[in-house]
Amino acid sequence: MRNILIFAAILVGLGTFMAQMADRVTPAPAAATLAASVRKASVAETVSQAGARSLAIPRDARGHFQTEGRIDGQRIAFMVDTGASVIALNESSAARFGLRPTPGDYRAAVTTANGLVKAAPTRLAMVDIGGLVVHDVDAMVLPDEALSENLLGLSFLSRLKRFEYANGKMILEQ
Repeated sequence: MRNILIFAAILVGLGTFMAQMADRVTPAPAAATLAASVRKASVAETVSQAGARSLAIPRDARGHFQTEGRIDGQRIAFMVDTGASVIALNESSAARFGLRPTPGDYRAAVTTANGLVKAAPTRLAMVDIGGLVVHDVDAMVLPDEALSENLLGLSFLSRLKRFEYANGKMILEQ
């Protein structure tokens, strides 16, 4: 019986080792990598200490900080962007939350990596990132062709106690 248990333990250890090696050797498709990093960032990374809540978001394969959040209770993926003044949503994502700006709503001119773009200012009642909740957050809706990923900008980040890059992770604390 003892030999069987030892053999089983060796098999479990070998299986774990082989799975880790396969993950390192086999490149994951970009979409799978993004989904995995979003899941990884949102799973048990929130820590509560003496009334303060913090979230550690690991870097993805591209070197970006991807996380999942909620706007008014609805799930949404974000890339943390400390260079963005406000939360920036593409039209497709905004429509899922009932935000459908009319052409006349696109009255703000914003400078992006793709140049000058018209955006529709809005305000989000509640944004929750890993249990860090901020109410009444300024945001902009941009055309899908101008914004491929939703950006978690300073209108959210600046209302936290702190945010910083440390040990390869983006740390958010409330």
